[in-house]
Amino acid sequence: MQILDGKIVSQAVKDAVKEKTSLLLAAGKKTPHLAAILVGSDGASETYVASKVKSCEEIGYKSTLIRLDPNIEESVLIEAIEKLNADVDVDGILVQLPLPKQISEEKIINLIHPDKDVDGFHPMSAGKMVQGLPTFLPATPYGIMMMLEHYKVETKGKHAVVIGRSNIVGRPISILLNRNTYPGNCTVTVCHSHTPNLKDICLQADIIVAALGRPGFLTADMVKENAVVVDVGITRVADASKKSGFAIKGDVDYANVAPKCSFITPVPGGVGLMTIAALMMNTYNACVAKNK
Repeated sequence: MQILDGKIVSQAVKDAVKEKTSLLLAAGKKTPHLAAILVGSDGASETYVASKVKSCEEIGYKSTLIRLDPNIEESVLIEAIEKLNADVDVDGILVQLPLPKQISEEKIINLIHPDKDVDGFHPMSAGKMVQGLPTFLPATPYGIMMMLEHYKVETKGKHAVVIGRSNIVGRPISILLNRNTYPGNCTVTVCHSHTPNLKDICLQADIIVAALGRPGFLTADMVKENAVVVDVGITRVADASKKSGFAIKGDVDYANVAPKCSFITPVPGGVGLMTIAALMMNTYNACVAKNK
């Protein structure tokens, strides 16, 4: 069993982007600039946004963090995005999800200019991805693909089962794994809460991507020997033994599943770190595309 180590791969990606950024600056080009909007003070979102800002500093990007009260009207967030859309120095915009109930996530995602959609959520980005055209890929699926490539995981002709169908992870990773490229060329089955015989389907899988947000959902009796398991779940679970009062759990029962796997991602230290690395890569590409 080999661990797909997000720490190692994400650092390799960030080091490569840092070098590319240094070359940009040496050539007199502008510094990539990522702007993030955080509405409210959700603990997980705070941690995630802080990691993004830290990664920007590490690579040499300029970063802007806009904090908004959780009780704001939707119009306030719309105004903030419109200002960032119009700011020629800003290359990438991300709005940390989830948003408060009074704000339409769909409306906000659609409002971000496609040229600055470094999260890869805009319908234009999604449409280009489906057609195999160059675009910003959603950061988490993109990070998973970079991880599989780094560890040279064989995907051609494999049966991949994706558990979860969100527009953020499940659907896009199913499309990417199916593409005629490497990593890719998988036969993909997408499962969800209404899928009958889920265990039987998972037992047929060479690759399983668990992305449903239910801690410990994928158990050892659902995984065949030598399968590749990618755990996308990141859920805070109360744990009195921890100083923070909680532990981070994935969708996979890691202790019992890992011995059966050829490759597996840990939680934490796996896909979450790759998400940030992919976001950094998207921001670099946005800057270069806009300033050719």
